[in-house]
Amino acid sequence: MMRKRRLMGVGLGPLSVIALILVLSGLLRLIGGTGQAIAREMGDLDVRGGGFANQSCEPPRDVATVLEALREREERLDEREARYAARSAKLATAEAEIADQLAALEAAERALEETLARADSAAETDVARLTAVYENMKPKEAALLFETMVPEFAAGFLGRMRPDAAAKVVEGLSPEAANVISVILAGRNANAPAR
Repeated sequence: MMRKRRLMGVGLGPLSVIALILVLSGLLRLIGGTGQAIAREMGDLDVRGGGFANQSCEPPRDVATVLEALREREERLDEREARYAARSAKLATAEAEIADQLAALEAAERALEETLARADSAAETDVARLTAVYENMKPKEAALLFETMVPEFAAGFLGRMRPDAAAKVVEGLSPEAANVISVILAGRNANAPAR
């Protein structure tokens, strides 16, 4: 008990005593060569690989087989991915070309529609002028012209003329020509849908 009091009288508590013992133990190890042995062992450690530099670690055969199969599978997947990437690039190029061609076709279609509309308008203008010419001719002279025309063509002009002018031209036609043209005019809308 006295010894205990002496240590405590000096001001050393139990924690200080444990710390002192640990420090003395460390010094003894360094002096006794234990530290050198530990340093030699640590020198053999391959820090980057996580193992020992002087030792090789071969995996078991079944693990090696699985690892090789996984490596081969990864290579096949990489090849497949490269093929898909190339195919996607080709498809994107083809889609762009198709879009360009479609735009060109739509532009050509619009241009064709405009050309046809102008042609239809010009043809309609020409037919309207010719109809006006026939309406303003003397009926007997117009009848002579209509006699020489194809009946369907003559019926087309008579159908467009004012009724009074058309009646005077029909009066000047021969009965056979007047009959054929009248039948054509009457049957022209026979196949049109009824309401």
